[in-house]
Amino acid sequence: MLQIDQIKMLIKEQPQEEKAFLQSQIEKLLRISGKEIADWQILKKSLDARKKPKLYWVYRVAVTLTDKRMEEKLLTSSKNTFVTAYHPVSYQPPVFNVVDADRLHNRPVIIGTGPAGLLCGYQLACQGLRPLLIERGKCLEQRKKAVEDFWERGVLEQDTNVQFGEGGAGAFSDGKLQTQVKDKTGRIRYILETFVEHGAPEEILFLNKPHIGTDLLAVVVKNMREHMLSMGAEFYFETTMTGLEIDKGKLCGIRLADKQGERILPTDCCILCIGHSARDTFLALHEQGVTMENKPFAVGLRAQHPQSLINEAQYGEGWKDKHLPPSDYKLTYTADSGRGVYSFCMCPGGYVVNASSEPERTAVNGMSYHGRDSGNANSAIVMTIDQADYGVKLFDGMFFQQELEHKAYLLGGGRLALQRLSDFMEEPSASEGIEMPGREKEMLHDAGNGGMENIPELVQPKVKGQYQWSDIRDLLPEQLSLDFKEAMKYFGTVMEGFDRPDTILCGIESRTSSPVKILRNEDFQSNIRGLYPCGEGAGYAGGITSAALDGLKVAEKVIMLYNNFVCATT
Repeated sequence: MLQIDQIKMLIKEQPQEEKAFLQSQIEKLLRISGKEIADWQILKKSLDARKKPKLYWVYRVAVTLTDKRMEEKLLTSSKNTFVTAYHPVSYQPPVFNVVDADRLHNRPVIIGTGPAGLLCGYQLACQGLRPLLIERGKCLEQRKKAVEDFWERGVLEQDTNVQFGEGGAGAFSDGKLQTQVKDKTGRIRYILETFVEHGAPEEILFLNKPHIGTDLLAVVVKNMREHMLSMGAEFYFETTMTGLEIDKGKLCGIRLADKQGERILPTDCCILCIGHSARDTFLALHEQGVTMENKPFAVGLRAQHPQSLINEAQYGEGWKDKHLPPSDYKLTYTADSGRGVYSFCMCPGGYVVNASSEPERTAVNGMSYHGRDSGNANSAIVMTIDQADYGVKLFDGMFFQQELEHKAYLLGGGRLALQRLSDFMEEPSASEGIEMPGREKEMLHDAGNGGMENIPELVQPKVKGQYQWSDIRDLLPEQLSLDFKEAMKYFGTVMEGFDRPDTILCGIESRTSSPVKILRNEDFQSNIRGLYPCGEGAGYAGGITSAALDGLKVAEKVIMLYNNFVCATT
């Protein structure tokens, strides 16, 4: 196969037919006719906005010719450096060698059904290992109802919410699939293909910044569960792991609690995919001697802007006529204090959501549907923190998160606490200079920030959950607040309008990553043999794809473990 890079298509007011354009470019660049092409496919598609207002789609394609000898000839004769040989990498997982899985003494158990747990379980199921998946929350269909009820009425279920339940925290997020991980084994491609096989759009296989969205992700998760069930996997929802059974440093079972009571499930293989919000599980594991350490993370506030502002800043004038997707952004800054400040989990066309999972503690996150059509862009603007900020003890970072979340809960009266940037910065009001009818002026005077909801020129909240306008200036510790203000002013110089006074802030964004790391060795086992820390909660991932990737790696280790066990007993 041949690979052609840097095929550029100018984005015009009248969209071009992509397939016809690429076909003609392939023929032109290879100097061949269409009948000599057996097949071609897009490998990568990205948007180049460096020369705005001229914008380009940039493609990488793989081409198969009808005559293999011609491919070799073109590779040796072509002077185009963008034409090279294409060698696709196909993921090759280890194969479970036993036909009759009933011979296994204990089946592998997975705790948590987020991206790490699902991909780990999926791979084990594909190999005939019939895993048991334990989830403290409800299945996705019931989970959606519980989350929507919380957003509408404020009734929180502690084990089924935005953090807990089938699909994990990623099920109520933007569904971004890009990752910084460099993987030459084909695992990431395999993960994306698995998602497509179960209902995700095929475009995630080649888009430079793929995303699914909450609505489509729910379909993918449900279809994966049903497929795994057909392969012998079992799911236990509304079931919580409360502890371990350990014999001479080796796992021999796990303690479970559900509506029927408590029981012990024998197993010598447990994969911990518990997520970064499983604070009670962290404490329980520590009490039983599982080795872990605290780790740095980030906290901050989530900022909402009109999506049109972001589009114009990134695409330039005339973007409305070019049928472009809602734009994202990535901003970084080093404050005078030396602290890093950056945008995190940016959601084009998304919503700010109440992502709380504990009583009297409020945490926020960003979410979008596949269409990304809310009209607002939102992103967390977060500051890096470490032991100098929260302390050196194992759970000091976790307790720091809880303290901030309780403060946010009080400031919002149990609801999401919102404030305009101008008021947070203690600058002139966001409404200054805007002509308002007398009634709206009275409302603004009576209700503070809240009255601004009725001023159409201002950014309006796009949130999931109850909210109220509040004073959140003292939510962050003083130095973090100063760093945040400094960064927002700088970001306004990088992206015009980013620091506009009516920008809506909401807090607290505290669940950026796990506050602890559960240590593991080169075989991915903890100091308790048979216990496999995995994914974001264990400190080994930072998003849907990287968590799924870690789940796949752990599955490989488990398959090899079971192969060795069977060989030793036959």
